[in-house]
Amino acid sequence: MKILKNITVIINLCFLLFLYGCSESNEKTKEVFSKNLDQWLAKEVDKRESLESLEFAKQALTKSQVELATDLLYADKQVRMINDFETQWDNGSLSFDGYMMPFYYNIFGDQPSDGRSLFISLHGGGGTTAEMNDQQYNNQKHLYDAVMGGLEGVYLSPRAPTNAWDLWHQEHIDDFMNIIIQLAVIKLNVNPDKVYLLGYSAGGDGVYQLAPRMADRWAAASMMAGHPNDASPLGLRNTPFAIHVGELDDPYDRNKVAAQWGEELDNLQLKDPQGYIHDVEIHEGMGHWMELKDAVALAWMKGYQRNPIPQKVVWKQDNRHHKSFYWLGSPENKIKDGDKIVAEYNTNLNEINIIENSGDTIQLWMNDDMLNLDRPVTIKYQGNVIGKKILTRSILNIYQSMNSKGDPELSFPCMISIVNNEEILE
Repeated sequence: MKILKNITVIINLCFLLFLYGCSESNEKTKEVFSKNLDQWLAKEVDKRESLESLEFAKQALTKSQVELATDLLYADKQVRMINDFETQWDNGSLSFDGYMMPFYYNIFGDQPSDGRSLFISLHGGGGTTAEMNDQQYNNQKHLYDAVMGGLEGVYLSPRAPTNAWDLWHQEHIDDFMNIIIQLAVIKLNVNPDKVYLLGYSAGGDGVYQLAPRMADRWAAASMMAGHPNDASPLGLRNTPFAIHVGELDDPYDRNKVAAQWGEELDNLQLKDPQGYIHDVEIHEGMGHWMELKDAVALAWMKGYQRNPIPQKVVWKQDNRHHKSFYWLGSPENKIKDGDKIVAEYNTNLNEINIIENSGDTIQLWMNDDMLNLDRPVTIKYQGNVIGKKILTRSILNIYQSMNSKGDPELSFPCMISIVNNEEILE
């Protein structure tokens, strides 16, 4: 087993194991955690049985037991991230799936009581030489130092692993963003509800793509001088999005496409006034270089925080597939390019309504901040009731929903699958 280096995380996990194992206030809690979960967590990761095969992981939990299990599983996830990536983080270069991503960060301002902000800033360049992309990376490191001097947060600029034209929206980029966010939370006390994405030129291309397909990770995003290619803005329903392009930036029609996206976002917000917050600025007289007039976007983004469980979600599947999006999910083998799901929950009515679903299977993940899980939950498709039942909270659901993103705010103790918009499977 690797030597664990992050003492705070380790102490927290040990304390939780001790606390929940020794508690005498709830015999069921004592049974579940002392005899089962804490024993499973105490094993080396590669020697743990699959939770899917263990009965205790599927047993019904109370709301208070969910809180305990979530704390334990989150602390364990942090330890695993530290084991896998702390040395890489400390060396300023991450490795994943055969790719390397060097990165630079600087911390500005005093740390707020609710944790730091994180600005992930993507450099330009693209389909050119490694030397040119290195130059763009080095430029991006300090591009917004002046404006960050008046803000608070961690400004982090990664170096793209490749030198291709689509260097910021290839499939591995999503995984690197996920790793960066988790490590910044652990190492720098970043608040996962205050993570912002921005990028210039080819980095802007990446923001057009990554912002909607990873919208459940961002508090807001800002695109500077890029082109969307085949991206769709539909997933931005709950993620404020800024566009900054020079009026004269006509290569690849960046200026025209930016205006078109602005119109599309206007129309989306007109039809859905509670969503699609946006700010589109076409800077008069400016070309591809906007002389830092786009820097106002950082303060604009800083005015927003992520809501990890928005009442309404619009999810359009990109050609880079994702299995989860906020509280929606889809089995990996069922995902198709362009799948669209629109759903909303109503806390007062204790129900979820699937407004639109083009796939054959949809997963609905739920927690106690969304609905009263001690009462029957009503499931509807386009307003028609397809089922009503009390759902089972379980350790397995918590583990599965938290494991990929390592975010307790995207952790859900209940999950049901809807097949063909009519059959409910728990």
